[in-house]
Amino acid sequence: MNPIKSITNNLLIKYAKASFVLLSLLLSIPLSSYSQERKVENLPKYDKQKIHFGFLLGINTTDFTIRRIGNFNSLDSLYIVESAPQTGFNLGIIGNLRLGEHFDLRFVPDLAFSQRNLDYTFYENGKLVVTTKEIESSFLEFPLELKFKSRRINNYRGYVIAGIKYSIDMVSQAKVENADKDFVKLKRKDYGYSIGLGFDFYLERFKFAPEIKMYHGLNNLLVDDPKIFSSSLSSLRSKIFLISFTFE
Repeated sequence: MNPIKSITNNLLIKYAKASFVLLSLLLSIPLSSYSQERKVENLPKYDKQKIHFGFLLGINTTDFTIRRIGNFNSLDSLYIVESAPQTGFNLGIIGNLRLGEHFDLRFVPDLAFSQRNLDYTFYENGKLVVTTKEIESSFLEFPLELKFKSRRINNYRGYVIAGIKYSIDMVSQAKVENADKDFVKLKRKDYGYSIGLGFDFYLERFKFAPEIKMYHGLNNLLVDDPKIFSSSLSSLRSKIFLISFTFE
């Protein structure tokens, strides 16, 4: 694996985890403590809208949850299989339906470009040899999410979000030929659940929100194949970490 990519991915993962912890701490602070400082309220009627729209820009880190076959240790030359997360980006639109003072229902279809690498370590002629299989994907994603909002204080509020997602990989390798005859085939369709948190900031003309979200796939994406790169595994499931910025 490219060492520069590895360092970049590690830094992004550490930054994402630190951001998640920071937002969690901020959400745990009683918002009432800020109510003494009254400010000019931007967009005072914004939350009374039944429906509103926006768009999303995001950076994703895409990974696999790997499960090996039961007799993996008995394989002759294959020693280790590891997933190496890679970074990508998301572009999406937002449809928001107000359900009440503290709840919204959101539909956020987006296009996600991502890559996941599988590193296979073989023991050959007394040496460890690593073979990397790069799996590129372009997802059409259809998340349906429930958003729970705290009370608005001045021009901001915190929220948590949870939902389900269905996605289609437009470049799935399940049924295509590849120059690499030993490529790993994946199914086109995936589904799973996500959880996240963020902050709404009410600016003069629009609402801005940084958001952190984690997705866990429930579908086993691995396509049965007799080659060692697939037959050594029993399942591959998606694991995605997304840092996004919404404009509504």
